[in-house]
Amino acid sequence: MTEPTRIFHNPRCSKSRQTLELLNERGIEPEIIRYLETPPTAEELGNILDMLGCQPRELMRTKETEYRERGLDNPELSREQLLQAMSEHPKLIERPIVVRNNKAALGRPPENVLTIL
Repeated sequence: MTEPTRIFHNPRCSKSRQTLELLNERGIEPEIIRYLETPPTAEELGNILDMLGCQPRELMRTKETEYRERGLDNPELSREQLLQAMSEHPKLIERPIVVRNNKAALGRPPENVLTIL
């Protein structure tokens, strides 16, 4: 059975809105997770990173104030510490992320998600 498509969405983000529209145009009504209001756990983020094949900092918004203020550029920080920081401060998570059938794609640009549909 196919799992529902999920989008970690920020309605204030143009790329996130465009990605959601792209999914809707293809008849996909994803489960919308407003991750700023309902942040993913560190474990969920770890699973998403594994699906994306990337490391935590590749999914972090490094220009955010929280990134600098919390010293997240410290190379000594572990994967777990970075995932925890992203879960506690979801503004740090790059968006949108679409998850479908144990695959994930970052919608930057929105067309990236077509690879997992």
